[in-house]
Amino acid sequence: MTAQLVGRDPDTGQGLAISIADGRIAAIDAADYNGPLYLSAGLIDLQVNGYATHDLNDGTVTPERVLALTEMMLALGTTTFLPTLVTASEANITAGLVAIREARARYPLVARAVPFVHVEGPFISIHDGPRGAHPAEQVRDADIAEYERWQAASGGLVGLLTLSPHSDAAIALVRHAAGQGVHVAIGHTDASPEQIHAAAAAGATLSTHLGNGISALLPRHPNVIWAQLADDRLTATLIGDSHHLPADTLKAMLRAKGLDKALLVSDVVSPGGLKPGIYHQTIGGRVELQANGRLGPPGTPYLAGAALPLGDCVARTVTMTGLSLAQVLGLATHNSGRFAGGRGLLEVSAAADLIQFEWTPGAERLTIAATYLGGERVWAR
Repeated sequence: MTAQLVGRDPDTGQGLAISIADGRIAAIDAADYNGPLYLSAGLIDLQVNGYATHDLNDGTVTPERVLALTEMMLALGTTTFLPTLVTASEANITAGLVAIREARARYPLVARAVPFVHVEGPFISIHDGPRGAHPAEQVRDADIAEYERWQAASGGLVGLLTLSPHSDAAIALVRHAAGQGVHVAIGHTDASPEQIHAAAAAGATLSTHLGNGISALLPRHPNVIWAQLADDRLTATLIGDSHHLPADTLKAMLRAKGLDKALLVSDVVSPGGLKPGIYHQTIGGRVELQANGRLGPPGTPYLAGAALPLGDCVARTVTMTGLSLAQVLGLATHNSGRFAGGRGLLEVSAAADLIQFEWTPGAERLTIAATYLGGERVWAR
């Protein structure tokens, strides 16, 4: 069976036609199309904690909740995402992993959209600032045995692990997990530059939401940001929601890493997508969601996760950086796809995970019109 989708090429603005056969891209051709829809590979988000009340970290996650979250991500144009479990008791982390494993077994949609899980913590810095909103009482030393219990309970579903490499035990875990093919990221850390470089040498390949989850005050140099920007073995994940990183900071980080060593994540949490107001969430407690998408404890300058999905981050990053739509889409598709099994490619023989959307310069979001997984339309407005 062959189908064809048309839209505008985000790079050139010209008409584009993608032919699909057996769930894969069979051909990419020019098309006579002047409509409003752009056509792109689907977005890939390596850090999703929840959305619109669907919380992965409250200790009660079920396979049905994972399915509901997956359907919401698809409606937002995210065709691949990593459910993200954060610092908690071993029992809660394990329960979350088991629920996601069961969701993938029961629901083909989840199995297709969720390749594996991101565990962010609990092996992070205990100190205020780098710990962020993670609960101090659940932060603990890196433990290979606990990590292996997670993998045993989930059938090897942990594919991305964020930790702080501030100890020999943490470096040992980096080496152990990376040796199994797991992506290891540095985050929520006050490690020294020497420890950061040692983690990269041991196999760490990512920096989780670089510029966030660190101390409010840092030495001019050396510090945890410079070390990660300078280490070419590390790809930086960045939250481009206009709240986590000021425009100047985001531009400078992208220039330092280069567009091939950076990617966008949302870090979206359960109040995301809701109306402005006061909410309670597992990580951060009582928080205020403002109309502009900022989420944090009321009356403070602090943040408690993000409230904007990846498509909004793409649109805002274009505005903040002056990069083209195509360049920023690359940060949220094929760059992130390198850490999700090689997904996010718009080329012949690649999986036909695609989106059609509307966008105008200065817009704060991509307006998704339709989402396709393996060439099958799974959501349309």
